[in-house]
Formats: sequence, C-alpha cells, structure tokens
Amino acid sequence: MVDQFVLGGVIAFLLGFVLLYQIRRKRMNGASSMRIKENDCLKSSQTEMLCGSVRATNTDIIIVGAGVAGSSLAFTLGKQGRRVRVIERNLSEPDRIVGELLQPGGYLKLIELGLEDCVKEIDSQQVFGYALYKDGQNTKLSYPLEGFPSDVSGRGFHYGRFIQKMRAKAASLPNVILEQGTVTCLMEEKGIIKGVHYKTSEGQELTANAPLTIVCDGCFSNLRRSLCNPKVDIPSCFVGLVLENCDLPYLNHGHVILADPSPILFYPISSSEIRCLVDVPGQKLPSISNGEMAQYLKTVVAPQIPPELYEAFISAIDKGNIRTMHNRSMPASPYPTPGALLMGDAFNMRHPLTGGGMTVALSDVVVLRDLLRPLHDLYDPSALCRYLESFYTLRKPVASTINTLAGALYKVFSASPDPARKEMRQACFDYLSLGGVFSKGPIALLSGLNPRPLSLVLHFFAVAVFGVGRLLLPFPSPERVWLGARLISGASGIIFPILKAEGLRQVFFPVTVPACRRAPSPIN
Repeated sequence: MVDQFVLGGVIAFLLGFVLLYQIRRKRMNGASSMRIKENDCLKSSQTEMLCGSVRATNTDIIIVGAGVAGSSLAFTLGKQGRRVRVIERNLSEPDRIVGELLQPGGYLKLIELGLEDCVKEIDSQQVFGYALYKDGQNTKLSYPLEGFPSDVSGRGFHYGRFIQKMRAKAASLPNVILEQGTVTCLMEEKGIIKGVHYKTSEGQELTANAPLTIVCDGCFSNLRRSLCNPKVDIPSCFVGLVLENCDLPYLNHGHVILADPSPILFYPISSSEIRCLVDVPGQKLPSISNGEMAQYLKTVVAPQIPPELYEAFISAIDKGNIRTMHNRSMPASPYPTPGALLMGDAFNMRHPLTGGGMTVALSDVVVLRDLLRPLHDLYDPSALCRYLESFYTLRKPVASTINTLAGALYKVFSASPDPARKEMRQACFDYLSLGGVFSKGPIALLSGLNPRPLSLVLHFFAVAVFGVGRLLLPFPSPERVWLGARLISGASGIIFPILKAEGLRQVFFPVTVPACRRAPSPIN
C-alpha cells in the first residue's frame, strides 16, 4: 500500500510538473520581473558569481541570525548531527533593554533543548511571579510552580550575557559554524531558495548554499518580505532605565504598575540591578537630548511608582542612561517557500509587556526540531516545504496564547477615558486579586505553563462578566446595564481581532488543517 501511495505521488508530481511548466512558460518573463520588483533582496542563483565567491560548505542548514531563536536552533540541529552554518551580523555581546525576562514556560523549553546552563554564571535572578499595583493597592500573583523542580521559575538577566552563552554552546559543536557577516539577500533559483549571499566583516562578498535556509534575523529583518506578509504595528515605546542597589517590594517578583497612561514594569536582571520599562503610547517620545524625557519621567511617571523605588528611580534618571525602543507586534503570515523558513521576531512579534517573546521562540525551536528529526534527506525542496507547513499550525497553541494575551493585556492595562474600558481595567485587577483559580489560571497562561487558547478566552470573558456583575450589584440601573453591555462589547473588540489575526481555525481547530496532519509523531 505504501508503494502505491509513493508511485501515485510520483505520477501526480510529474503530471503537475508538466502542467505547471506549460503555464509558466507563457508567463515566465512577466512573473520573473514582478518577483524582482516585489523584493529587491531576492536574487537568482544564476547571477551569484556577480555577487561574489561561492563558498562550498557541505552545509545542511543555513541559519541567518544568532539571537535566541538562531542560537538555540543551531545547537539543537547540531546535536541531531546536521551540518549547520550560522551567519550573524554582529557576534559581539548585544546590549538591549528587552529580552531580559524569561518566563517559566520558556525555561522548561531551555531544559528540553539542553540549554538550561545558559542562565548560569551570568548573575541571573529567579522570578516567582508578579506584583500588580493600581491606585495604591497591590496584589501578589505567584507562578503555579507546584510539582516542578525548585530550579523551575522565571529568570531575569542581562540579554547580552544570555545570548553569548547560547552562542558559545552552539559553537562548541564541531558541526556548527558561527560566522560574522551580513546576509544581503536570499539566493533563488526557479522559486526555490538555494542559500544566501552575504558580506563578511572584512567586506568580502560570499555565497553559501544549503537545502534549507532558516531566517531568524530579528525584528529589523531585511529578509522577511521574501517569506511572509509583514503587517507590523507599533502601539507604543519602552523607555528603559536600570535601578541600582535597591530592593523590589516583593523580592524575586516582577512588578507591574497600572499607571496612567500605560503600564510600568520592574524586574531584577542581576543581584544589584532592576530593569524599569516605562511604556509610552504611540511612536512619538519626549526628547532625551533637551531634557524633556527626564522631566516627563520625574513629573508624570515617578509619582505613580511604589515609594520603595522612588529614590532609585530618580537617581537612575539623573545618571542619564535613558534608552528607548519601539514595541512591535506582527502576526505570523508566512508564504510557504521551498528551501526556506522564517522564525523568531523576523516571523512573529507581540507586545513585550508579558515577556513572552523568548518563550515563543524556544517553543518554536522545539516544534521544528521534532519535525526535522525523522528527516534524513533535505534535498527535495518542494516536498520539504509541504511537510514543514505543519510547523505553522503546530506552533499555534503556545504562540497564539502568548501573542493574544500580550495584545489583550496591554489594551486592558492601559488607561482610557472610556468608562467601559475603565471598568474592564478595574475588573481585571479585582479578578486577579481574588486568588486561587482566578489568579493561577491567568498567570499559568502568561508564564507559558498552560498554553491553551480556549482557557485564555474563558478567563478573559470571565473578567468581563465579573466586571458586569460588579456594575449590576447590588441594584442595577439602566445606566449601569448599558455600561455592562459596552464592557462586554469592548472585551470582544479587544480579543477577537487578535484571534482573527492569529487564525481562528489554526488556533482552535488545528486538527482540521490539512498541513497539521503531515506531521509525524515525535521520535524519541
């Protein structure tokens, strides 16, 4: 029976190839010129000699970028025996103000990948949950870590130290090569990605070939337009400070202040440093150079933070090391492309409020590892592309839960003049303050320990119903009934567009997606 399916597949492939060849021959010139106009970064391998020398590497997989996704993927695939070449634009230690909090679900993925020692010897700090502040009140929300080993928790650290440990781990494998260079374009031949053109740190232009190229070049990716339909939204900016030699009110906990106009975050990144991230809605920030930013932080933000952190906060402002970055969100919208795959922030981003980006990236690496494990031949690009389409569905439970929660929480936690939004914000704080299942359920979602989209939707609307109940008790009035209806409508308006962008069918009914059924059971 298997032979019949194989023979039938071969015959179907040949017939389809002949048909496509006849169609493409009539439109080849027009289609080729259109493809070049759409993406200047995609070049034909027929012109590779114009771009530089060809490097014969006998490489199985090229990875573009050595961040969280790229480094962990290189190590994981290297352990499978794959010959991996990683090309990273800058191998020196990165310095960023985000990517410094790894949720417990992400730490479990590190363990699964054999990378848990990357958080050791970098002065990382365990994080056991959050403290939530609003209008002078606060509540502690602990991660549901019962039943896990004592080392399982969130981790706060300097992003650069963590990345350098991951890179060193990948480079320790003899079949993994890390190289500094800037990938200028993907190399295409007849619609199939054959490798990359890149420029070394010395300025030499080279070409690397492999049957599979995985692009993980971060949020500023210059290659993603070749492989997906990017719809990047920038809802806000983070203003970053480092508070030194002070203690958080709740030790080893992240702190979220529901401030006006939007949340403020604090969490430990070393034994003597606390990262502060002030969210500023929109894309326009007060100027740092003329002192407007310092004045904004002192007059608008400082009065809203816990008193225990006030002096350290003012001191950090006076030191002047104020940094900013735009917060980006982008739903995954890939073009299945033979010979190439997109991962990490180049592929999918969410608001960093919940610190879920690294958890999604590491979870994606685990999914891809399991998909590639039974494959010994990567040299049939069309078949490999069809097979790897299942990756986009299998990643959905974790990715969509964290993406949706990040987008929804940011909107709920941000201040609004709308009375219905104000009620939703207060209802969320009061709901989480109830403790028990009312706090453990949402925190399990946020931490990546329970990545179930249906559970997220149930808790989100439970908060909305809880808010309506607060409005109607003890005695409902027409005005309060109307406000309750607007609250439910507003909650729907927050979460459903996010879920729609994630793909309702893939999120809630993945087994109905044909590509999902192509994935074999994981092989141990």
